[in-house]
Amino acid sequence: MPLPLSDTALEDVKLVSLREFVDERGSFMELFRAGTYLGLPGQTGSFVQDNFSSSRRDVLRGLHFQHPNGQGKLVRAVYGSVYDVTVDIRAGSPSFGQWQAITLRHDKPQQLWVPPGYAHGFLVLSDFALVEYKCTEYYSPETESCLYWNDPHLGIDWPTDAPLVSEKDRNGQTLKQLLEAGRCPRYE
Repeated sequence: MPLPLSDTALEDVKLVSLREFVDERGSFMELFRAGTYLGLPGQTGSFVQDNFSSSRRDVLRGLHFQHPNGQGKLVRAVYGSVYDVTVDIRAGSPSFGQWQAITLRHDKPQQLWVPPGYAHGFLVLSDFALVEYKCTEYYSPETESCLYWNDPHLGIDWPTDAPLVSEKDRNGQTLKQLLEAGRCPRYE
């Protein structure tokens, strides 16, 4: 059965609607079936790693990416809600430097497909949130970079004035710095 995909503001980033069956006992969803996810834009292989985070309100994680060894990510809010941000960092892309935000909520059965070549992060909107995501490449600290979450040239409209940010994320680089350092992947 083909995946029910919805377009987003960024061409290759897609929302996946999950089918939820609800009755008086509760609910059931099939979260992943390998064959149905083949062919997502930018996906060249299978998913090899699952990640899970728990965070409290106003925690901001990101904006992370790897180059080389770019990771495609299939993201879902297991509990709570998050303001999920994706930025096109592919040098030469028609949408280079553009960002979008989508609210992912546990009570709305969706996944967000973020292909390699995009920086990704999220801000927790609820009191507490659990987020899981599947990755198409293994985590590689040597190739990981962090796009500064508050890069003034991007103008991301984060819905908080005082996010809780890790030291690594506070020390992220602007998109201009990453581009000049050759850390951005090329658009193909």
